[in-house]
Amino acid sequence: MLHMLSLSLLALLPLTSSVWAVPTCSVQSSSSASAADASTTASSQSASGSLGNNDNKIAMSWYTGWHTNHLSPANVSWDKYTAVTYAFAVTTDDVNNVSLALSSGPLLPVFVTEAHKHNVKALLTIGGWTGSRYFSTAVGSPENRTAFVENMISLVKKYDLDGLDFDWEYPNRQGLGCNIVSPQDSENLLAFLQELRKNSVMQNLTISAAATIKLFLGADGNPMTDVSGFASVLDYLAIMNYDVWGSWSKSVGPNAPLNDTCASGDEQQGSAVSALKAWTDAGFPANKLLLGVGSYGHSFFVSNSSALASSNSSSSSAGTSVPPGTLPLAPYPPFDATQQPKGDSWDVVAADEKDPCGVPLSISGNWNFRGLIDEGLLDHNGTATPGTGFRFDQCSQTPYVYDTKTQAMISYDDVQSFAAKGKFIVDSGMAGFAMWEAAGDHNDLLLDSINAAMGK
Repeated sequence: MLHMLSLSLLALLPLTSSVWAVPTCSVQSSSSASAADASTTASSQSASGSLGNNDNKIAMSWYTGWHTNHLSPANVSWDKYTAVTYAFAVTTDDVNNVSLALSSGPLLPVFVTEAHKHNVKALLTIGGWTGSRYFSTAVGSPENRTAFVENMISLVKKYDLDGLDFDWEYPNRQGLGCNIVSPQDSENLLAFLQELRKNSVMQNLTISAAATIKLFLGADGNPMTDVSGFASVLDYLAIMNYDVWGSWSKSVGPNAPLNDTCASGDEQQGSAVSALKAWTDAGFPANKLLLGVGSYGHSFFVSNSSALASSNSSSSSAGTSVPPGTLPLAPYPPFDATQQPKGDSWDVVAADEKDPCGVPLSISGNWNFRGLIDEGLLDHNGTATPGTGFRFDQCSQTPYVYDTKTQAMISYDDVQSFAAKGKFIVDSGMAGFAMWEAAGDHNDLLLDSINAAMGK
């Protein structure tokens, strides 16, 4: 899911620190070949707004207006992206209006100007974790859909946008806790997107969406078996392959697993591999799917006795070398959910702060990649520092780092895991990647890694 403000729950390559680098393997789902075949036969009805193809991979990221002090529009590495989308405009109880109040609205024109200066497409994302409360009513009737379309067209014209991105969390399923939900949400979303696509203003512009690793739910509450209608009107859909494990889980697990089909039953909670199979099996071609990747991770309170593996244990299932001076970690250890460790310096909540549902907020425990480096758990190359615990899981292709003092174990992504995901994108015929979020990276280490793996 995409986070907002301080809300909780939100071919091998040369790597930066190659002396201990875990080799990336070719992770491919059993349906990758069929997915790639499907992507070559499925034609896009919105090709004029497309951001790329299998020969020109999409490199996209979300830019958060509330983190402009950490990454201003002028300092975005525009030449490394094909598109960047501004987060978020949130839905309101008035179908004729969305709000940019929490995302530094006056910054949006600056963002668009900078993007266009560098020949990069500038999009605006509608929704997000805290911004999806009124999606259901906005698309819930023909009259509302038409009004919402006109609302979107007004945004495009006002800000000179190159497209719109929709992040509804979630159709026919509760997200934040006070979202309006209807069994017809997915059906109504498709009807809205079809009407939006027919508008003459959108003929040559991008319409995209973000979704979880699970398929949209149908009116019966089960995952839809046919999502080809969405593929016909969307230029691409980003599968948000993160927040798979977190404080809601039974044990520590990977935030953004590339693969889980190689894990034991209890450890199979979803992954890029299984998500790609689910979406392509339901009729969404691989070459219109982006892999959502996270520049952050989740922390868990794990006692030293549970976290640290025996001295003769390997921190990798394949026995590959680990950063010098680090301690081996146990896989999938239990954690104490009553003691949520604080995240990095961004993880700050005011004493009286509440979410849009009126529920008091607490710390999220999230760590951005840049925060792990700033706090010294990783060095300037993104390598775990001596004295920390470290494990790179070969199945999920993700790392863990452990602070023995605070007893915080963090599941995150690094250069190696991003390289593995970039290679998977190429091997499986996906369209590219979408990173949450641009400001979470450090000196473009993650961005450069995934771009290089995709051959960009």
